[in-house]
Amino acid sequence: HEQVESLYPRPGWVELDPEVLWSQFVGVIKEAVQAAGLHMRQIAALGISTQRATFITWHKRTGKPFHNFISWQDLRSAELVNSWNKSLLLKVIHVIFTVLHFFTGNDRYLAPSFLTFSTQHTSMKLSWVFKNIHEAEEAARKNNCCFGTVDTWLLYRLTKGAVYATDYSNASATGVFEPFTKCWNPTLSNLLSIPMSIYPPVKDTSFNFGSADSEIFGVPIPIMAVVADQQSAMFGECCFHPGDVKLTMGTGGFWNVNTGERLFASWNGLYPLIGWKIGEEVVYLTEGCMSDIGTAIKWAQDINLFTNVDEAEKMARSIVDSQGVCFVPGFQVSMNDPCLSASFMGLKPSTTRNHLVRAILESVAFRNKQLYDIIVKKVRIPFQTIRADGGVSNNSFVMQMTSDLINKKIEKPANTDMSSLGAAFLAGLASGFWTDKEQLKKLRRIEAVFEPQKDSAEYKPAMDTWLQAMKCSLHW
Repeated sequence: HEQVESLYPRPGWVELDPEVLWSQFVGVIKEAVQAAGLHMRQIAALGISTQRATFITWHKRTGKPFHNFISWQDLRSAELVNSWNKSLLLKVIHVIFTVLHFFTGNDRYLAPSFLTFSTQHTSMKLSWVFKNIHEAEEAARKNNCCFGTVDTWLLYRLTKGAVYATDYSNASATGVFEPFTKCWNPTLSNLLSIPMSIYPPVKDTSFNFGSADSEIFGVPIPIMAVVADQQSAMFGECCFHPGDVKLTMGTGGFWNVNTGERLFASWNGLYPLIGWKIGEEVVYLTEGCMSDIGTAIKWAQDINLFTNVDEAEKMARSIVDSQGVCFVPGFQVSMNDPCLSASFMGLKPSTTRNHLVRAILESVAFRNKQLYDIIVKKVRIPFQTIRADGGVSNNSFVMQMTSDLINKKIEKPANTDMSSLGAAFLAGLASGFWTDKEQLKKLRRIEAVFEPQKDSAEYKPAMDTWLQAMKCSLHW
């Protein structure tokens, strides 16, 4: 598991080098096979799970990229976002779709009725590309420009350009794919001057995408699944039924609810996604996300506030509260406020490292509670199981406090790297290694179950103080 280092060519720009990403991807597969004591000939199928909304464009004929990968965290489209959100045209769109929704009652018209753009939307950064990179714009005019998220690029490289495709889970996370119609959105693309010719064909999530060229691994390996990381983690957690909930706490935080065949419109920070498509089966999710989880905890470790997870837990539990100290996250771009900066508030002469560490961990639990409440309000499906994964789920202080705040039981699996397991499950199903989902359920291993131990009302004063600190930090 190797992190591709981000590049920061200008303030606010966040990129990834496509060649570095490619070589690390191939290297990790070879290392994993070797570490397992296997040979490439023994690999039945390959499943690819990647981060979402990070994209690249390249020349269809030569395969040469027009730019580096533009990360989901990138802020280069900020001016474009601001001008669109203030535009008269967007206000007109709101009115038209509000009227359409009123008369039809169709949820499909609800999201555009209060559409606002964000720097995290792929659509805005893609619009920026065609306004600022002449070679891409010229190639698109001649039908020679390809667009792809990380999965599409890896698939293209693995097959030496023979396969150009993405899957429904990745496409639905771009914001330019319409989950209601399951098509790339022509209205939005025309509005933002994005040529429709650039989009890849969209295939099932568990599907025979072709084989990796034999020159890469020595033998051809069938590529049997392509899936976005959060949807893959959902599948790895076996959240197959409506009402199953997954909480991923990695670099960012994600709450995903399986809504089955029902597709809920975007609302107040919640987004509809296609979880996966396998043949006739299409499973929808509703997602809410938080930008800073693992980043903040890693930063605290890097500046020696603590050395490891166990020490952080002991420090947080060694005091009864944070003594009014609040941590406001904001290392990464916030969906609601790209200007938000991370900060501590309420520092006093008596503040110790323990108070700082507890404040950071509490902020994760408080935001889990915030997002959970929004989801409960909007998604009118009885919740079944809540399963957590990601590195931060190893922190039992955060897990227990979250369980207390939401007053629900939370399961933590033995293996917290669920994105890779989900991709393996999907590839195994497509290749016939497993025959059905019931076999996958039997492979689940639960390491710990966190049950509510305190009344959530006990946390109210601390959470109210934290909410006040959040308000004070806006638009920094």
